[in-house]
Amino acid sequence: MDDSILEKIKYFCAYQERSQYEVRSKLLGMKIYGDDLELYIVALLEENFINEERFSKAYAGGKFRVKHWGRQKIVQGLKQHKISVYCIKAGLAEIKEEDYRLIFNQLAEQKLASLQKERSVWNKKAKLRNFLLQRGFEDEYIYEFIRNNLS
Repeated sequence: MDDSILEKIKYFCAYQERSQYEVRSKLLGMKIYGDDLELYIVALLEENFINEERFSKAYAGGKFRVKHWGRQKIVQGLKQHKISVYCIKAGLAEIKEEDYRLIFNQLAEQKLASLQKERSVWNKKAKLRNFLLQRGFEDEYIYEFIRNNLS
């Protein structure tokens, strides 16, 4: 195992939280394969440079607070990083229900206000629903909002 490569990959992990998938991709990009790759992964796990649960919490919290993603979009992102179901649940637990509702309502009200010129109520509902679905919010929240605001 090359110490300079290990230091590079440690720096890569220390810069921001990384998933094991990201680290594997980085090592593969550095032309490190097979048993050598696994040795680097084990070393990083032992020194706690990689921690899937910690990554999941940081990812879920960040995507929600900064980008205002809904739970479904966050779950999809975590699945792309090959995160376990247990860690996905731990990450989603970082999002408080009252904060989630607040962000959802703010986004929905902003979008609804931007649709004021739309004459057709059906088109308003469709555009609002599509916007919120793309953001990763659940159908229950969307339909409840539409029922209360566009009936």
